[in-house]
Amino acid sequence: MSAVIPVQSSHTDRSAPAKRWTVSQIDALFALPFNDLLYRAQQVHREHFDANAIQRSTLLSIKTGGCSEDCGYCSQAARYQTGLERDELLPLDEVLTAARAAKESGASRFCMGAAWRGPKQKDLEQVIEMVREVKSLGLETCVTLGMLKDGQAEQLKDAGLDYYNHNIDTAPEFYGKVIGTHSQTDRFDTLGKVRGAGINVCCGGIIGMGESRRMRAALIAELANMEPPPESVPINHLVQVEGTPLAEAAPLDPFEFVRTIACARITMPTSYVRLSAGRQEMSDELQALCFLAGANSIFYGDKLLTTGNPETDRDRGLLDRLGMKAV
Repeated sequence: MSAVIPVQSSHTDRSAPAKRWTVSQIDALFALPFNDLLYRAQQVHREHFDANAIQRSTLLSIKTGGCSEDCGYCSQAARYQTGLERDELLPLDEVLTAARAAKESGASRFCMGAAWRGPKQKDLEQVIEMVREVKSLGLETCVTLGMLKDGQAEQLKDAGLDYYNHNIDTAPEFYGKVIGTHSQTDRFDTLGKVRGAGINVCCGGIIGMGESRRMRAALIAELANMEPPPESVPINHLVQVEGTPLAEAAPLDPFEFVRTIACARITMPTSYVRLSAGRQEMSDELQALCFLAGANSIFYGDKLLTTGNPETDRDRGLLDRLGMKAV
């Protein structure tokens, strides 16, 4: 059963009821001939977006390592020996320096991530100040802080937060094989708080953790059947981090990743679909296929929390070669 997050989006072009998708319908999309699937995705994409425009977001880890959760892919889980040192919350001036640099490089959104199960009130107050100050620079703001308690989403909204990121990661039936310290229902609870506060939702998943194609279809169904679907949908390719349980996960066929992007575009036509973690390992040609399949957002900058990302010059060069523009 797909989760329902009741609060309508403020975007007028998203006010109509979304189509309800079954896992079997999305599985059938995955099974289409590759060219037919991309053709359909491109048609849907062009109905709702400029096909040659890419939104760019920069992500900064404002508190790194020492997380109590056991997410099997995560370098920041305290229980895994990944060589990552635990750091405290960054001071405001360092965050603002990074935000200014991101804006000068061409990012339109600045995302801040903290490795917590959920923020304590004293920590949230510092993040709220960061949100206010980053917002004053003329950037859209996004945070990912883990699970929220009652009233915390409203505090973030009052500070001017535009987006809250909280991924559901994978299909419901596969979730317990990846994470054991909290349930996917816990994640939907936080997403409901975010929607209830009137904050845009950024929610996606991770591909290549050993899930089947039908499980990938089930993940897309969960996202597409939210009411409304997330405004921003990050599709992450697993980055295999030494020391984590998923370090030796079998590699995913690159075309299967492109198919996942295309299915996300078809089922969530008005959402930004973000090509997220794992881009550093992708060729320019694979990224171009993802854009053709409907991805229209990227994380922009040399680092994503703790893992690598393509250098900004490489991204600029790729977009120039493709004739694409940043928004």
